[in-house]
Amino acid sequence: MLTATIARINELARKQREAGLSEEEKAEQATLRRLYIDNIKDQVRQQLDAANQHAHTTDCGCGCHKHH
Repeated sequence: MLTATIARINELARKQREAGLSEEEKAEQATLRRLYIDNIKDQVRQQLDAANQHAHTTDCGCGCHKHH
């Protein structure tokens, strides 16, 4: 789905530069861009959640929290 969404966003962007968009196409473009951005946000949240699950603690034993 994401590949098709990106392809359509690009298609509409090309058309916008070359000939302009109808009101319906502008609305579609805005909707697709919002879907794309929301998808990227979800991916970042998932990556941050995964990183937080593996975060070091002061007693993890890796030495990263030793005071000099």
